[in-house]
Amino acid sequence: MKFSTLMSAVLLTAGLATTASAQTLEKVAASNKITVSYREASVPFSYLIGSTKAVGFSVELTEAIIDDVRKKIKKPHLEVAYMPVTSQNRIPLLVNGTYDLECGSTTNNSARGKDVAFSINMFYTGTRLLTKKTSGVKNYADLARKTVASTTGTTNAQVIRKYNTEKNLDMQLILGKDHDDSLLLVESDRAMAFAMDDILLFGLMANSKNPAALQVVGDSLQVEPYACMLRKDDPEFKKLVDGTITRLMKSGEFTKLYAKWFESPMPPKGTNLGLPMSQQLKDNLKAMSDKPAT
Repeated sequence: MKFSTLMSAVLLTAGLATTASAQTLEKVAASNKITVSYREASVPFSYLIGSTKAVGFSVELTEAIIDDVRKKIKKPHLEVAYMPVTSQNRIPLLVNGTYDLECGSTTNNSARGKDVAFSINMFYTGTRLLTKKTSGVKNYADLARKTVASTTGTTNAQVIRKYNTEKNLDMQLILGKDHDDSLLLVESDRAMAFAMDDILLFGLMANSKNPAALQVVGDSLQVEPYACMLRKDDPEFKKLVDGTITRLMKSGEFTKLYAKWFESPMPPKGTNLGLPMSQQLKDNLKAMSDKPAT
């Protein structure tokens, strides 16, 4: 690449970064539009029913935040645009200003904290394994020299890769483009197991073609907090997002929302995950911490 071309690219990138760093509430008020993301297969947090409608625990958190944005900037008819994101593109598209807020199933960790900011933590999970009941897999050691799936752009792919190296298991890791794709790798016997956050595995299994044929097994490799994600260096917007979550936690609405999506029948099949709130999340209803995983 010529130096002049390189400099043009650098200047363009800098320009994009400057645009993206504009304060979110100011940007939203000026355009009368907020763009929020959703996930297509992160059950029960954010997932599609039908071809376009996203539902889930995180989707309802997003809607509560949007309501508070409307009140804050005094625009009751604020336009809301919804865009799908993947594990791979969710951070770059937020950073460059393509969208303004992500509440999905994103782990709040220190590495990501260098590029983005996170809200108060709203869930805790850890990496486990989804496999067929006929596979004989009970834990990670059973996957030595086997093919294991995870999803591109997730912390789980990093965790299982590191574990594989440390334990010298010689697993072959293949990556699906999204969680549905990774599940299909197991269902079609191209992978022996799918390593992912256990809550997502339970949700995927519940809505799979044959839930009775699948199981979630293995030790939880690490604790990962989920949080809503926003751009860095925007304290006003973080204060609003945290304020919404704080209000829901203090009022009991958060607990009711949790019961709706984790302990009650959920669309489209009416499956009940039957997962009571973890002690870590109960504790954070009081602490309201945004502490990241390491």
